[in-house]
Amino acid sequence: MKNTGLMRSDFPGLTLAGRGKVRDIYSLDSHLLIVATDRISAFDMIMPNPVPGKGEILTRMSAFWFNEMKDIIKNHLVSTNPADFPAVCRPYAEALKGRSMLVRTAKPLAVECVVRGYLSGSGWKDYLQNRTVSGITLPEGLRESDKLPQPIFTPSTKAAEGEHDMAIARKEMENIIGREITEQVITASLAVYKKAAEIAAAAGIIIADTKMEFGLLEDGELILIDELLTPDSSRFWPRDTYEAGRPQKSFDKQFLRDYLLSIHWNQKPPAPDLPEEIINKTRDKYEEALNRLTKKSPPLS
Repeated sequence: MKNTGLMRSDFPGLTLAGRGKVRDIYSLDSHLLIVATDRISAFDMIMPNPVPGKGEILTRMSAFWFNEMKDIIKNHLVSTNPADFPAVCRPYAEALKGRSMLVRTAKPLAVECVVRGYLSGSGWKDYLQNRTVSGITLPEGLRESDKLPQPIFTPSTKAAEGEHDMAIARKEMENIIGREITEQVITASLAVYKKAAEIAAAAGIIIADTKMEFGLLEDGELILIDELLTPDSSRFWPRDTYEAGRPQKSFDKQFLRDYLLSIHWNQKPPAPDLPEEIINKTRDKYEEALNRLTKKSPPLS
């Protein structure tokens, strides 16, 4: 695949509100327009090469999960169809098709909301140090990739670009956003993870962990925002090759992380150029996860 992905959107006449690691956000009066580019980040740093088609995959997957979880908690999604967007967006309808969401404006919570069902990644590293993850004491003798006795909620700080999120305990989270909102977030996060894990299991996928974003509407209602249960924000493992006690094959960007570790990149700027093979394989893994979970659902409308 020729690497012609979208690294950066540019829509004259639209008000750019900000650029995240992957998404460009535009302000549209009472709504926001979120454009999923083909940027990809690893170790909290944006890679110099896009992954063509990634933005469309992330948009379809988030829309799928938002719809699946609406009985648990509301979300910010209004439409993924550019025909439904404000008139100012119409000149860019073709560029927006498949990779954009019109969403309600909400105030993001200042914490990352992570649910872990399996012991992997930074959670595994923390466990090795003192048998705890985000202040939660776990049983002795767990191995890498072991399924936890029950899913756990492990919040972290929101770091600036290029910096690393830091795990925090529930008490610290309460100090940041308040006890009542913390309780609502934990309850919703665990419920979403449980339902998603069941849906994924039927598709032959283990969701080892996932990161969610929440926001508050003007009336104080808590809703899901940003993306949901994508390969960017989750660890997806094929169930048929799962074996505790070692790292797992994946349908997410762990493949990219493993490549970067293999070349001994120091995780500091500048990020290295990615070989075409790594770019294409990363996209293939994202696409397989989408097709398995949505059972090749029809295009967004």
